[in-house]
Amino acid sequence: MKPFLSRSLWAGSSLIFTSLTLAAALPASAAEVNVYTTREPGLIQPLFDAFTAETGTKVNVLFGKDELIERIAAEGANSPADVLVTVDVGTLNRAKEAGITQPIVSEAVEANIPAQYRDADGAWVGLSQRARVLYASRDRVPQDTITYAELADPKWHGRICTRSGQHPYNIGLIASRIAHEGAEKTKEWLAGVRDNLAHKPTGNDRAQAKGIFAGECDIALGNTYYMGLMQTNEQEPEQKDWAKAIKVLFPDAEGAGTHVNISGVVLAKNAPNKDEAIKLIEFLTSDAAQRLYAEVNFEYPLKPGVPPSDIVASWGALKADTLPLTDVAKNRAEASALVDEVNFDAGPNS
Repeated sequence: MKPFLSRSLWAGSSLIFTSLTLAAALPASAAEVNVYTTREPGLIQPLFDAFTAETGTKVNVLFGKDELIERIAAEGANSPADVLVTVDVGTLNRAKEAGITQPIVSEAVEANIPAQYRDADGAWVGLSQRARVLYASRDRVPQDTITYAELADPKWHGRICTRSGQHPYNIGLIASRIAHEGAEKTKEWLAGVRDNLAHKPTGNDRAQAKGIFAGECDIALGNTYYMGLMQTNEQEPEQKDWAKAIKVLFPDAEGAGTHVNISGVVLAKNAPNKDEAIKLIEFLTSDAAQRLYAEVNFEYPLKPGVPPSDIVASWGALKADTLPLTDVAKNRAEASALVDEVNFDAGPNS
């Protein structure tokens, strides 16, 4: 394989290189595949372990953040990257626009993943799904149904908390609102949500659950899978208490459906191990891997017929918005502009 650059050559980039322990004893001539990923190690490593156990193919992994797209582009024809595994349809689309992808051609992938979760040109394929839901206080929020539009209702004044409006998870939601309602109505809605915030946007999705537990707010935007991670967190058991204090509400369940986003994969343009890369992508869309996404990550499988985990199912049924994810992606720039225009991240009364 073409060697990865050492971490010291990318100081400050937060990149971490790992190689699977399952593959440590493989001979140098064994098949291998090189993965760049923005996913947290604990959420993706079990799937690579399973692939190696099934195929014997060594998976070399470089963990990083959004700079990985630019890195692959800068490496050009010499890039060792075979695939990029990342989250958010906007990031997947950005990889396509950066010219670092090649079409994923596989009958197995097409059979496993519905067309709405695959790029029309084959530049990316979805692997798992999460919903942008509302965490609600069990003690202070009696209702069990809600809409996204309702977040702008003055009855929630001082009762909502969220992370930055510019975070990709929130940008995706706002972009979907633009697709459904238009930019002007979305701007009005966003200003209403801003004025209902308990304080300036801060922290991550788990921090919002903590805020509800502490009584700082009553409802918060959050991704579904964080609930599962908090409910099962043995290393930080206080997070179990945060999860016990909240219930999951699926906005617009009786209407267009709850906004969803995906994790996904691209095949790198200059993949040196293309055959192995395709095999890995096929594995990630298979029943076995989709079940792992469900049980380990608490995400929704994209392959029809693979059920969510029991924990995820306990929150209630997900009726996903059928809005094409490409429509979400094309509205992301305008969504970001609206966040700045209404000064969302400055908090209420701004």
